[in-house]
Amino acid sequence: MNRKQFLKNSAKGVTLTTLVPSLVFCSTDGQQKTISGNYRVNSDFEPDVDLELTATPSELQLFPGNPTNIYSYQSKLLKGENASLEKLPDSYLGPVVRVRNGQKIRVRFKNQLPHESVIHWHGLHIPPEMDGHPMYAIENGKQYIYEFEVNNRPGTYWFHPHPDKITGPQVYQGLAGMFIVEGVNEDLPSGEYDIPLIIQDRTFDNNNQLVYLQNSRMGQMQGFLGKQIIVNGSPEQIMEVSKATYRFRVLNGSNSRIYKLAWSDGSDVTVIGTDGGLLEKPIKKNYLMLAPGQRAEIWKDFSEAKNTDEIQLESLAFNSGTSMGMGGGMMGGMMQSEDTQNGNAFNVARFKITKNEGEIKTLPASFSPIKKTDAVKAVNSNSPRQFYFYNQRMQWVINGETFGMTEVADWEKVKLGTTEIWEFINGDDGRGMGMMQDMMRMPHPVHLHGLQFQIIDRDVSGMESAVWETIKDGFMDEGWQDTFLLMPGMKVKIVMKFKDFKGTYVYHCHNLEHEDMGMMRNYEVV
Repeated sequence: MNRKQFLKNSAKGVTLTTLVPSLVFCSTDGQQKTISGNYRVNSDFEPDVDLELTATPSELQLFPGNPTNIYSYQSKLLKGENASLEKLPDSYLGPVVRVRNGQKIRVRFKNQLPHESVIHWHGLHIPPEMDGHPMYAIENGKQYIYEFEVNNRPGTYWFHPHPDKITGPQVYQGLAGMFIVEGVNEDLPSGEYDIPLIIQDRTFDNNNQLVYLQNSRMGQMQGFLGKQIIVNGSPEQIMEVSKATYRFRVLNGSNSRIYKLAWSDGSDVTVIGTDGGLLEKPIKKNYLMLAPGQRAEIWKDFSEAKNTDEIQLESLAFNSGTSMGMGGGMMGGMMQSEDTQNGNAFNVARFKITKNEGEIKTLPASFSPIKKTDAVKAVNSNSPRQFYFYNQRMQWVINGETFGMTEVADWEKVKLGTTEIWEFINGDDGRGMGMMQDMMRMPHPVHLHGLQFQIIDRDVSGMESAVWETIKDGFMDEGWQDTFLLMPGMKVKIVMKFKDFKGTYVYHCHNLEHEDMGMMRNYEVV
């Protein structure tokens, strides 16, 4: 290890002493912690799907003129059905990986980036050393072997980098892909009628190059908000569809932008699935709120449309409740321009009906039942753990703390096999900076690694009514979740069971710039 690498790792509070299947970290208090890594293929592991993902600098012709410099996941299927790996055409995004519950998966991750990186399998229930914790990030030229069994319900998941302090720029440059756990349901659209919709916002300069945070500190405080909507890694927003029924797997892959999704023809947004798979039954809404990291499966029938019709998926305007300075004053003005505010209206995607014939389905009245987690049986049902998300001295924190690579507080340790209730509060409850805290309010999409949970309560009594009225009908609290939107003044209670795996996972704000600033903590299953 050279001096530069040593200083980089020391700055994180850990010193990487060796890079072999067992890693020894020295924390800032001098204590050593040995962590099982996986840098070689396990000969006893027989994968059903074996693939290679290489993160590398690349370029792509997105617009006329100069190609755009990007980061990309170059993929190769080594074993498995051809349908296991689908590459999106003319896209900077990684592939769509399709697997089934119970299959064993091996991913050979190679890092050719100028910085360290690691892959997080967002939403998957897998061992901590496979989950993509920042402690397992590898340097340029190194390889990490992920080997795990798919334990999740059929549903729409995804993968993206998760290195400490640089997740935002790596995702922004193009590193993300969809991970679909397939199920068998003949009542649902399939094949060409089962379509990923990965929504992101980006800003490009006059030379077609990506523009990230120009004012680094102020941009991080807000989170990146781009001027242009990109769908499936391509600026082309027109999709040709048939007079048929479609299943859209919608992922908010943006760094920090929240979407209020609605159809331009006035029809309902019919939601059939959330983060953790299908709902018990379809739910129809006028619009759907979707925060960074969240997924929703949407049913859409174009069979009654005319060939001349063009139907748009829109993001409607809403009040985000963001307050970044006195009266939205100088600080707010420095951080948000009129065309890059969370809550602005956008056209997301346009669907042009070009074919008369297609597969038409009848919307099922119900899907598979979901077993409710009994909150009364939680070991802390009368005193949920509380997690306050707020700003302290120009720093986004959780309970007053920021991320430490191996740091786990007593209030972040849980017992294997137990069910718990956690409550998340957007605000400081007197812990922060008093009046200054009131001037520093933002939405926080909250994500827990390693498991799915159920939302049992959303308390909006502390919210501004002017904010709540613009978003109140768009929340999906049914089904299984791994990410939820926590608006300013809001409190959300979730219930979950810690099963199967011991070890350290992270929970954090999925505004990637907030995460990079340290709004992330470890929890440990013991």
